[in-house]
Amino acid sequence: MQNKRKNILKIAIDSPAAAGAGTLAKAISKHYNLFYLDTGKIYRMIAYLKIKYPKKFNQKFLKKKIKTLNVEELKKKALLSNQVGNEASIISKTKSIRKLVFSFQKNFAYNPPRSYKGSCLDGRDITYNIVPDADLKFFITANLRTRALRRYKELKSLNKRISYIEVLKSIKKRDKSDFTRKISPLKKTKDSLLINTTNLTKKACFLKIKKIIDEKLILNGNL
Repeated sequence: MQNKRKNILKIAIDSPAAAGAGTLAKAISKHYNLFYLDTGKIYRMIAYLKIKYPKKFNQKFLKKKIKTLNVEELKKKALLSNQVGNEASIISKTKSIRKLVFSFQKNFAYNPPRSYKGSCLDGRDITYNIVPDADLKFFITANLRTRALRRYKELKSLNKRISYIEVLKSIKKRDKSDFTRKISPLKKTKDSLLINTTNLTKKACFLKIKKIIDEKLILNGNL
């Protein structure tokens, strides 16, 4: 990794699937001019590559792909499928793959493009593994059924043929994998602020987090 940029704002967010962390992180990043990286999408991209190129998929192939990975590629609609999500949860347990992704994430967290005032990353192990010295840490959550309904609506808007029950089972399976895996499991750290989005609108969630961030910036003399 290159030398770390100094005096930048670093925000770290962890959350279970479909809790609304991605939507919040994007809104925060836009408002404060931070470079946003959805780290979970990196694992989804790797899972997508494994499914699409099963014969080519190996460490050498993966290294080359990670090295040239463009953040825009992480916006592929195909990455949202349940098949890709479940595969991503499986491969994220692989130590060699996590090692490759680790350096990619670290670099964007500490060396965002110069046009940005900092970085905002969301995923499963951001607060304690990727950006342990983040200026602000959040753990975003919502109840299981709310998260399943959100993901179901998201998939339906993409014309995916899937039932709510299928999505609910998939989210349950994903939670079990994320919370119990031995390598970098999903967990709330003591210094992470808990935000439950179950009964909050997107705007209410954003305003709640914005207030916390603004107070921190004022305290540090940066606002």
